[in-house]
Amino acid sequence: MEFSIKQSSPEKQRSACIVLGVFEGGQLSHAAQILDQAAGHPLSKLVTRGDVTGKTGNTVLLHTLSGVSAERVLLIGLGKAEEFNAKQFLDALRTAFAALQKTICKDAALYFTDLAVGQRDEAWKINQIVLLAAESAYRCDQLKSKPADKPSLRKILLACAKKPGNAAQTALHQAGAIARGMKLTKDLGNLPGNICTPTYLAEQAGKLAETYKLKATVLEEKDMEKLGMHSLLSVTRGSRQPAKLITLEYRGGDKKQKPVVLVGKGLTFDSGGISLKPGATMDEMKYDMCGAASVLGTMQAIAEMGLKLNVVAVIPSSENMPDGAASKPGDIVKSMAGLTIEILNTDAEGRLILCDALTYAARFEPDTVVDIATLTGACVIALGGVASGLFSNQDALARELAEAGEYSNDKAWHMPLWDDYQQQLDSNFADLQNIGGREAGSITAACFLSRFTKNYRWAHLDIAGTAWKSGKDKGSTGRPVPLLTRYLIQRAQAAK
Repeated sequence: MEFSIKQSSPEKQRSACIVLGVFEGGQLSHAAQILDQAAGHPLSKLVTRGDVTGKTGNTVLLHTLSGVSAERVLLIGLGKAEEFNAKQFLDALRTAFAALQKTICKDAALYFTDLAVGQRDEAWKINQIVLLAAESAYRCDQLKSKPADKPSLRKILLACAKKPGNAAQTALHQAGAIARGMKLTKDLGNLPGNICTPTYLAEQAGKLAETYKLKATVLEEKDMEKLGMHSLLSVTRGSRQPAKLITLEYRGGDKKQKPVVLVGKGLTFDSGGISLKPGATMDEMKYDMCGAASVLGTMQAIAEMGLKLNVVAVIPSSENMPDGAASKPGDIVKSMAGLTIEILNTDAEGRLILCDALTYAARFEPDTVVDIATLTGACVIALGGVASGLFSNQDALARELAEAGEYSNDKAWHMPLWDDYQQQLDSNFADLQNIGGREAGSITAACFLSRFTKNYRWAHLDIAGTAWKSGKDKGSTGRPVPLLTRYLIQRAQAAK
């Protein structure tokens, strides 16, 4: 999908369809008022007759209006003007794109950037328009024998009353990069485990490196053995697919600038191992690599943006399968950091591959490390699919990430990481055990990771509830690419 932005008057804009907002009670937006006057007040007449209510979700499609260059005019209900906020804006956009996708229109012009949305700036509106347009067009049918017809809508014009400045053009460019990064994340997440293996992920990282001139490194199991990554390797013992430790280095900042390291959990399929998961919905465990997918999507996005920042991706990738060689409950392994771990549940494997990856991340002398993982079902119970769980060893870092999530509409909620929870990981036989019981499961998982991150600023995003949807809308969401890219954009701006 192509996006552009320019100054344009609605009655003069040539397009298959122009999209205008109407508030509840028939109050026309400024752009709608201009078109209404130029066309001889057809919109006012529809309001008077009650055909246009302006209520949230209300749509009216008009054809060939006199005095209007566009072939069609789509009116979208914005709800009550005095209650119009970010949520109403996003709801209106979803309604607009859902309606447009049902038409044969190949292009459309949206007059939404001039709508006042609380404390949200023009860049935020541009970002959300682009991301929701891309979301409405996304399909994952490349593995079907007969893929569905591609959506007709190919071009979107963001029309505004004043000539857009450099900030608006930059916002549009960045939003397009984020949308493409999310598409990569969704595509990888939606692939089945027999295609998207650790080797496949390594190959995709290599392609990104070749396209965007990044540095890619892939460690094989023998390399990890030499480094002492016995915790990571314990997870892959039951699989025929070799584990990989993938790194991508983006050097957009000064050579002396310490990098931000993104660590993405890459479990390409998680059966639970010997602690086998129930069969129902086990197919969704192909999504256990969405942390890795989101890191790859983020790396692509920032490379397209050309951010003046140094960022390193570290992706530990393996399968977790039951086999005669698989780890057993009660086994004890030694991590790269030297800590011994009692494996009480082989289905708590994400933390076992992440702890070695977090130790490995220290060799890049990071300013900050953020790991992203579909780590715990407990986080889904706590926060559902609305917010990712956010943990950090520094409150200031947690605030930065939470603010990035709030701005990007990719929310994360700061959860406690108090020492009071650490005792749940005490083991009689090793330095720590890999589970802390049913209580506070997402917190004790984060506590486990914190044992390996004491030497740098660190945050953990538990995306188990936000990385994909189940049911009739089953599929990867592309989160938390918007949050991560916004955070990195802010870091790049602060580094100037």
